[in-house]
Amino acid sequence: MPFALKVLLGLAAGFALGLLITGGQLAMLTPLSRLLETLGTMWIAAIRMTVIPLVISSLIVGVNRAPNPATIGRLGGRALGYFVLMTTLAAVMAVAVGAPLMARINLDPAAVDALRATASTAGLPPGSMPTVSQWFIDLVPLNPVKAMADGAMLPLITFTLAFAIAVTRVSDERRASLLKLVEAVQEATLRMVHWAISTAPYGVFALAVPLAAKLGLSALGALAGYTVIVCGVSVLFMATVLYPAAALFGNVPIPVFTRAWFAPQAVAFSARSSMAALPAMIEAARDKMNLPASIHGFLIPLAASTFRPGAGVGQILGALFVARLYGIEVPFEGLVAITATALVTSFSVPGIPGGSIVAMVPVLMVVNLPVEGIGILLGVDTILDMFRTSTNTTGHLSAAVVLGAKEKETEEPPVING
Repeated sequence: MPFALKVLLGLAAGFALGLLITGGQLAMLTPLSRLLETLGTMWIAAIRMTVIPLVISSLIVGVNRAPNPATIGRLGGRALGYFVLMTTLAAVMAVAVGAPLMARINLDPAAVDALRATASTAGLPPGSMPTVSQWFIDLVPLNPVKAMADGAMLPLITFTLAFAIAVTRVSDERRASLLKLVEAVQEATLRMVHWAISTAPYGVFALAVPLAAKLGLSALGALAGYTVIVCGVSVLFMATVLYPAAALFGNVPIPVFTRAWFAPQAVAFSARSSMAALPAMIEAARDKMNLPASIHGFLIPLAASTFRPGAGVGQILGALFVARLYGIEVPFEGLVAITATALVTSFSVPGIPGGSIVAMVPVLMVVNLPVEGIGILLGVDTILDMFRTSTNTTGHLSAAVVLGAKEKETEEPPVING
């Protein structure tokens, strides 16, 4: 049985049992619901304990293994700028469009209060944020080890990025030795993540039972609403930003762009993997679009490895849904913090099933949202991942067309063969 189907079955079974408990048919199983809630919280803790070493190692390796813009010249700098710009626009659209829609999801206030009472946080009021000035001050940690222990993700990311850049200035011999160690940490942490994610059907079941028992049928409606919002915003971002960018700045009409990239998109949507679609993207860029070698030989593989605008949409909307589920108001500065964290972590999403869920943990932690919520998000992640991956792949292809049109190797806009 496919793993994704097992997760969906775990979610469905958990909701069914929880609804029977809250409806009174199996009220005697209420103690079982509490036990499952404990087990589900332990499962979330197993995922959460991998986040800090994974984020630190991924950022250090990513900064030091990525091609140096000074070496690759004009294309590398433009690629980095395009990746950051599009991921930022994706995050901004998720906040601007998704936040009002999330607010329209109906939940029973009493049930939400009961759910929030059981949420585990770091000791601060859920959704709490310091003042704006203090937020900027806290970006630079006085003690990185304390920031790590407190789960203060933004200060930790600031330190890690600074450290990663400093490593690039170390002598080649020492830098190579350090990177081998960090890569070993990354590989071992990814193995731990794989262990935790492999038990997702059971973890999702354990979390779905108490959620349905507390929220009743409104939980199903909320989850359906969340799924529709994420898929809708993903499609909206592709239709209003990525496709027009290819047309306006890549000089490729939208119908032509759509037809040329249909095969890569089909692979990405069905396989839920940008890397799986990489061969089809390279073939389309080389044979159908006549893009220069620097595009299909360097830019597209780089984009498939690091550029994930879909994560900018998915992580932010996931955080907003968790906030709605637990009845937590996220202030404006909290939205800024969520956006900034999602932007950085989107470039280090693990390339494994469920990896985007793991990368969402820092986004929740930055405003002290209950991390238990990701267990429920994982239950419908198969559907959402199709749209996120399609958004990512569309971003890769739009970058190829836009930056390919500017390359000196081609003096004319890309031409479609056949």
